[in-house]
Amino acid sequence: MPGSITKSKTAQRVAELLGAREGREHLNQYGWVQGMPIVMATTAEKLIDVMGLVSIHERAVLIALASAENHQVQLMHVSMPNAVLRVVAAADEEAMIESLFDLVARQEMTEFRVKYWAHSAVAQRIPPFVPQTHQPACSYAKYLGT
Repeated sequence: MPGSITKSKTAQRVAELLGAREGREHLNQYGWVQGMPIVMATTAEKLIDVMGLVSIHERAVLIALASAENHQVQLMHVSMPNAVLRVVAAADEEAMIESLFDLVARQEMTEFRVKYWAHSAVAQRIPPFVPQTHQPACSYAKYLGT
């Protein structure tokens, strides 16, 4: 049950990001497009299981990973496996999804493959979204006599 609570909080945070124009613009810079599937994962899930969910969509996806402890959300763009990429060794079947996030955090982008994929895919880190502080378009101070 804790995993489903974490996933629902993750979904809520992702929905907030997608609900903001600035959030969508941020994701657009990293390959997100309207309607792109988003796979929710927790740190307790195996990489191969999460990539099984990715495979179902047969297209690029975003993976949202939340920590059960602090519910911080990390995002990653994952391409479809592609024959033009060099075939890298398959990840260890016991590897957790968090290990791919850790690798991508260090390298920004990496090729990877899981056991059931004939080709490699590319994972790209999406940096955290930091909302910009908006200044009013015009100041009403001159009308208030200040």
